[in-house]
Amino acid sequence: MAEDLNKRLEMKAQGITPQTRPDERRRYLGSLRERVYVRLTVAETQDKATGNLFLQHFADFKDYEVLINGRMPQSQLVDQVIAKCGQTNTSFRLINDQTAQTDPASTGILVVAKTALNRPRIEIKQVYAPEAPKEELSSSAKPSLWQRIFHKNG
Repeated sequence: MAEDLNKRLEMKAQGITPQTRPDERRRYLGSLRERVYVRLTVAETQDKATGNLFLQHFADFKDYEVLINGRMPQSQLVDQVIAKCGQTNTSFRLINDQTAQTDPASTGILVVAKTALNRPRIEIKQVYAPEAPKEELSSSAKPSLWQRIFHKNG
């Protein structure tokens, strides 16, 4: 225990501070999972429909910061996101350090807060799920038991 304390004091004296949750920070472009509002993978940034979905909801990100993976292949979405950030005064950062990975499942674009949000769902297709088609009941449908009991016609 004393050795651990001495080692920690030496590191602090040299200006070296240990990073909290390094694996999580590598996955979320230097941020933490608890701060993420929406996440797009590198593969999703190449998909036009997903990109349009992200841009449709861009007004929701006004009070957040957008982190963009600077190592992923250039896409039209990245240019549009940077332009939207400029138009709406939304802060953004290009991340080019070791946390930026290029495989399709890694993080491409993140929308993060300065404090913890603790959202259960952060993937773009979970946060903004498409609406299910509404089925209308036809008038010739058989009435339910409750309708037959409570809505007698004389």
